[in-house]
Amino acid sequence: MSAHSIRLRLLKWLIPPVLLMNLAAGALAYMLAAPHLREAVLRTLVLVECVFALACVALIWFSVSNGLRPLIRLRSELNAREGNDLAPVATGDVPYELEPVVAAVNGLLGKVGEGAQARQDFLVNVAHQLRTPLAGLKTQLEWLGARHAEPDTAHSVGLMLSATERMIRQTNQLLALARAEPDQFEKARLEPLALDALVADAVQAFVDQATLKHIDIGFDLQPATVSGDRFLLRDLIDNLIDNAIRYTPPHGAVTVSVRPGLLMVEDNGPGIPPAQREQVFNRYVRLDDKTHGSGLGLAIVRDIAVVHGARLSVGEAAGGCGALFQVKFP
Repeated sequence: MSAHSIRLRLLKWLIPPVLLMNLAAGALAYMLAAPHLREAVLRTLVLVECVFALACVALIWFSVSNGLRPLIRLRSELNAREGNDLAPVATGDVPYELEPVVAAVNGLLGKVGEGAQARQDFLVNVAHQLRTPLAGLKTQLEWLGARHAEPDTAHSVGLMLSATERMIRQTNQLLALARAEPDQFEKARLEPLALDALVADAVQAFVDQATLKHIDIGFDLQPATVSGDRFLLRDLIDNLIDNAIRYTPPHGAVTVSVRPGLLMVEDNGPGIPPAQREQVFNRYVRLDDKTHGSGLGLAIVRDIAVVHGARLSVGEAAGGCGALFQVKFP
């Protein structure tokens, strides 16, 4: 047990003085007793002293443990919270002695919440402000590339266009990440949506990207209706498809399937080792440093799935080669 235990400190403070007082009283009783009774008195005093010491230890231990229960409940409540739950701790059942502690915790949670909200607002504003000029820059680069076909110029324009497209993608990811934050999500935005139609539109937008890598991209869609936010679900689908194309080697295949209440994205790339399948949904985690990306795509997918009450999982594709991402909607 820790040297800073309250129980041990109380025992060290209280037991020695109490035992000394009892010893003093016992010694006095021994001295006052008749000579022929002193041996019996001594045995009785030793027995009483042992029983009394054990009773004191038990009483102190029980009293402190009982007094610490509200603090233990408070600790359990805080440990059970999600990382983004910054709601103040309820003070209704808190003992008077713990009210200053709870007030301090609530004050800290409030400051953390204000800081998180400020960062969230900054992220949203920056993403919104960057989208328009980046789109304009891409348009101008495409115009420039169409009118200057010289090899050196075309090469430079191509590099700038590629960098601009990566910046646009990362900006869109930051905006999607901000929209998918649980404390920013509004349940009122949920509406019945045709998941198969959303997937069909999304796949068409990736045909060119897949063609450049000689990847066969296809879909197998059955009618499916889910309750969701159109923009967030499109972000989820886009990030899953984009991730599959990025990690699938040339001449590979990516298949997007929809079943009632289920979205599946399958590829025949290198797959994800079982020990790393949970990590890939964390922010800034990338399994392959050779592939461009910010490591936010699957974190966005996870956050969007969470706010929709959906279950997200990753496993092996058919045949044991590649990865299979599944999103099961309620």
